[in-house]
Amino acid sequence: MELPLRSARSAGSRVRGWLTHDRFILYSVALCILYVVFLGLWARVTHGFLAAGTARPAGDFAVFWSASHVMLHGTAAQVYNFTSFSAAEAALFGSFGKDSFLPWLYPPTFLLLITPIALLPFLLSYLLFVGASLLAYIKGVLAVSHLARWSGNARLAVLLLVTSPCVFVTTLFGQNSLLTASLAVFAVRWVERYPVRSGICIGLLCIKPQMAMIFPFVLIATRAWRVFASAAVTTIVCAGLSVVVCGVPTVKLSFLAADLARHVILEHSANFWLASPTSFAALRLGDVPLPIAWLIQGAVAALAIASACHIWRKTHDAGARAGILALATLISNPYVWHYELAWLGLTLAWLLATGLRAGWLRGEQTVIVLAWLLPLYELFNRYTLLPQVGPIVLLLVLLIVLRRTREPEVSLATV
Repeated sequence: MELPLRSARSAGSRVRGWLTHDRFILYSVALCILYVVFLGLWARVTHGFLAAGTARPAGDFAVFWSASHVMLHGTAAQVYNFTSFSAAEAALFGSFGKDSFLPWLYPPTFLLLITPIALLPFLLSYLLFVGASLLAYIKGVLAVSHLARWSGNARLAVLLLVTSPCVFVTTLFGQNSLLTASLAVFAVRWVERYPVRSGICIGLLCIKPQMAMIFPFVLIATRAWRVFASAAVTTIVCAGLSVVVCGVPTVKLSFLAADLARHVILEHSANFWLASPTSFAALRLGDVPLPIAWLIQGAVAALAIASACHIWRKTHDAGARAGILALATLISNPYVWHYELAWLGLTLAWLLATGLRAGWLRGEQTVIVLAWLLPLYELFNRYTLLPQVGPIVLLLVLLIVLRRTREPEVSLATV
C-alpha cells in the first residue's frame, strides 16, 4: 500500500531534533516513576484511598458502575433522578470527596452500553473496561500514525502511548475517552476502504455525541455519503435500542441532565474552567460575560472546523485526517475535561511520526512537548490555580498541523 507522506518545506527549514529515541525512553520512564510516586503519596494521605470524604482513583468509572448497578436492580429513570442515584452511589462507594456527588449526565445510549459492567466486581470491571479501551486505542493510533515504523521500534511506540499523560489521566478517572478516541480513529482509518464500518464507528459515538461534532462537516466536505448514511443509520438504531431498554422518559431526562451540565458546570463552575483546555473556560475564568464568551468560542470553533475540512479535502492520509479531526473536536467543543485530551494523543502521534520521518520544523518539538504535558497541567490546575493556557497550546498545535500539511503530497515510501 502506498502511503501519502509529506516532507518538510525545505532542507533549510529543518532544525536539529532533540526528541530522540533515547529521550523518548527517558521521558517515558521518568513519567512512570512520577505516576507511581503520585499514587503512592495519594494512597498514604488517604489511608489507602479509604479515608471518608476523600477523592479516589476511578471515580468516574464508579459513576458508570453505579449506573449499571441501578439499571440491573432498578430502573433507568432512577439513574437520572439525582436523589435516588446519589443514594445509590453513597451506598456503593461512600462519598466522592470534595465533589460529594457525581450525577449521571450521559445519554441513554451510553447507559445502555454500560449496563452489563456491574455484573462483574468493580475492580475487575474497571480493569477490563480500561484495558480493552487502551488496547483499541493503541492499535488504532499506531495504524494511522505509523509511529512504530518511523520511531524504528514498535515497543518504543507502544511505551510512548501507554505512558503518555493523556492516557494516564483518562485511566486515573476510569473515563470513556480512550473508547471514544478509538471509535474516532478507526472511523478515519476505514473511511476510504470500508465506508460502512467507518459509519458504524461514527454512529457509536452517540454514547457521547459532543465528541462526534466534527464528523458531519468533514464527511460533507469530502462527499463521503456512504459513511454519512451508515453513521446516521447506526445512530438511529442505537437511539432506538436505548429507548426500548431505558424507556421513553429517559430521553427527556437526558436533555434535562445536559441542560444542568450546561448551566451549572459549563457556564458557572470555576472548578470546571480550571480543568478545561477550552477558549470558553479561559474566557470565563477571566470574567468575560457569557454572550461574549460564547461568541468567541463559536469563532474559534469555526476556524477549527474550516481547518479540518480543508485538510480532509487536501489529503487522504489517515494520520493527518485523524490528527486534525481530534484536534478540531477538542478546540470546537466548549465542554471538554482534562481526560478528553486522550484525543490529543492521535494528533501528537502523527506529528511525532512526521517529524521523525521528514525532519523537524522550527518550534515544532517544543509545542509537541507542551501539548504532551497539557493533561497533567489541567489535572493539577484545580489545586495550583494557574492561568488556563490549554486553548493557547491547542491553537499552537493547530498551527503546526496546518504548517505540516501545506506541502503537496509526495510518495516517499511503500509498505
